[in-house]
Amino acid sequence: MNWGKWIIVSFVLFAAFIATLVTVCIRQDVSLVSKDYYQDELKYQDQITRLQNTEALSVKPAIIINQKGLEIEYALLSQITQGELMLFCPSNPQHDRTIVVPATSDRLLLIPVADLNAGMYKARFTWSMQGKDYYVEETISI
Repeated sequence: MNWGKWIIVSFVLFAAFIATLVTVCIRQDVSLVSKDYYQDELKYQDQITRLQNTEALSVKPAIIINQKGLEIEYALLSQITQGELMLFCPSNPQHDRTIVVPATSDRLLLIPVADLNAGMYKARFTWSMQGKDYYVEETISI
């Protein structure tokens, strides 16, 4: 074979490689963390305000995982007007759970986690108290 044929063969092989690469890339699932990613990004200023409100608190809630389950320890649980705990599983969105956190006279709230699959979760606790919104996040392993 002469050089001209090898150049043609190399161009054909390169074109086949590029076509295969494009096909694989098109079929790849590109998942965002949230389906409403762009709307969530626009609302992020509210999240910054929640974080600033939480930093200003003298007593902050603690999210603890132990043998009993998931515990939210907070001295001001009785003052909460609205609360929500989201257990976000980054590896599988079907494992996500949202739990309403009621106001209680106790300073400890126990949430059973026996029905959750094992893995890493981000516990995102959002609550309202005295007209302000607050937010705290902890990474836990079940």
